[in-house]
Amino acid sequence: MPICIECCYPVSQLYHVLHSGNHKSAAPTPKPSVANLLSASKANVSAQKAPENKSRARIAGIGSDVRLTQCPRCKRFADKYVEHDFVVLFIDLVLVKPQVYRHLLFNRLSRDDDELDPSIFRLGILLLLFDVYLTWSHIESLPPSFTTNSPIPDLPILLQYVFYLVLCTLTTLSQHLTIRWLARLWKLGGPVNDGDSNYEFPPNGNATPSNTAPTVAPPKKPTPNAVSTALFVSSCMSLFRILMVVWKYDDAPGSSSLSQSPLNSSSVAFTSGFLSTKGHGVDWVRRGVSWAVAVQNLEALRILLGCGYLGAGGLVAAGGAVSWMVSTAILRGVGLEDGG
Repeated sequence: MPICIECCYPVSQLYHVLHSGNHKSAAPTPKPSVANLLSASKANVSAQKAPENKSRARIAGIGSDVRLTQCPRCKRFADKYVEHDFVVLFIDLVLVKPQVYRHLLFNRLSRDDDELDPSIFRLGILLLLFDVYLTWSHIESLPPSFTTNSPIPDLPILLQYVFYLVLCTLTTLSQHLTIRWLARLWKLGGPVNDGDSNYEFPPNGNATPSNTAPTVAPPKKPTPNAVSTALFVSSCMSLFRILMVVWKYDDAPGSSSLSQSPLNSSSVAFTSGFLSTKGHGVDWVRRGVSWAVAVQNLEALRILLGCGYLGAGGLVAAGGAVSWMVSTAILRGVGLEDGG
């Protein structure tokens, strides 16, 4: 059952279909009369008095005019993201807004058969392939002293790709399995009761205007695949690390152009030096993106499991630690050093 993304109250549906463009009625149009004109005028006046209850949207793939459902508890739209495209969803994911996580985890990607949504399966493959490419590029950019004792750089390209694919697959599986096992062991998440919600309402019954809703228990017990869905959805920001590979920040090519540029200043020189290979600025940016992904994973697990920041932080820390140990063990086993 879908929920309100503001107060987590269960609702029967997220929108009502007002008019479908695929089915047209063949009934003749009645002639206008004075009574019809008066009734239409009254309807227009009443619609103008309550515009907040009649938001019409064109839902992609439906081809119908719909009206968003109003939550009977907080008197807001149950899910405003129904009429938003994926660009808005991605921006709000980057901004770590809890409403967009509730929309994706409970109203769009939730399944009763404990199966991964096909879109999440494709997203997981995309993230895995990006991780393979970025890990491979990072290992090759290390000094030769880190790869001298390893036979991996001397293997054919196809075998190297298979090695890094297995490496990234095992690290991802170790992270997901650890978090899923700990969430089950700690008994995080459960069915919601009326007394579990700490969403406060004023005496008149309307919700106080706020951009964030407090932590409440989820409407049903999350499945193990729901935990993996939350991790995949909250890891979209890791795709930003591809920019560190697309643009090379080397000192040699940029030194001549920087000296001839009219914008040559101390700030530009500092930025160029920080993002250069010798300044290790790319490594700092890569680590910053990794920490940002960890924060998003924490928020997604907190919302899905209905636990606090301490429990979600423990899950993320344990999953990251196990993933790091698996990666380090494999790389050291073949004579490679990650180098950070």
